[in-house]
Amino acid sequence: MKLNELHPSEGSRHARKRVGRGTSSGFGKTSGRGQKGQHARSGGNTRLGFEGGQMPLFRTMPKRGFKNINRKEYAIVNLADLNKFEEGSVVDFEALKAKGLVKKQLSGVKVLGNGELNVKLTVKVNKVSEAAKSAIEAAGGTVEVI
Repeated sequence: MKLNELHPSEGSRHARKRVGRGTSSGFGKTSGRGQKGQHARSGGNTRLGFEGGQMPLFRTMPKRGFKNINRKEYAIVNLADLNKFEEGSVVDFEALKAKGLVKKQLSGVKVLGNGELNVKLTVKVNKVSEAAKSAIEAAGGTVEVI
């Protein structure tokens, strides 16, 4: 096979539909839009979920609960996970990401008190639970809320 013999496979390429170019083209006069009606007009389309005036499905379904648009979601780290760090090291978002303990910062990092801490650390995070704070200080470390 040579470069000049290459061609697209049968049926993969279609000729462009040239509407409004005379009656013999098959798409003259009304240009394939039919006679009158909503879809014959320019701009004659409907919004998403429109059902022709019938009550839309999303309005008929019951609504439950409340979605807080100001909700803050924190990347969570447990005390037991902090044992991966060396004695006396500083734990912040960059250090946690480097160790693979958090993926995204979201609204910040929060340390929870699950597990035991055996190393002395300086923890710099956005939020910390009371149990985690007392456990870090009991291990000889310090907590700094950013």
